[in-house]
Amino acid sequence: MRICLASDHRGFSAKNRLAAMLREKGHEVTDVGTDSAASCDYPDLGGPAAQRVAAGDFDAGVLLCGTGIGMSMTANKVPGIRAALCHDELTAELSRRHNDANVLCLPADLLGEELMRRIVEVWLNTPFDGGRHARRLRKLSDLEHGTRLGQQS
Repeated sequence: MRICLASDHRGFSAKNRLAAMLREKGHEVTDVGTDSAASCDYPDLGGPAAQRVAAGDFDAGVLLCGTGIGMSMTANKVPGIRAALCHDELTAELSRRHNDANVLCLPADLLGEELMRRIVEVWLNTPFDGGRHARRLRKLSDLEHGTRLGQQS
């Protein structure tokens, strides 16, 4: 799988460790930054990473910042991105199974390394269920394109 990684300064160290783990598992990993622990702004890294996932350059993205909230907010501004902030294996599984998340956001300051590894593995290995969930994703797409919602279908 082609995976794009990005982080701000708070997620820099965890991102590097996850990149090594993903490469060991045979994934093609591209790290789009940051390249140091010097203070930087999460939209500057998360935005371009999410845009590249949306463009199809990558199959998935993994974004890290201190809480994961900033990266999640940033990525979800990009049309076609369904970024999920996950704190455990269950939220990772359900974000894929029910929401077909294509970007995983992680809170580097709040989770230990082993838990982050497990979350990433579950997230990458969980398929989308489709069915009623596909209808909901179409509605998300409608919102991205300015279609008025409010009717059940």
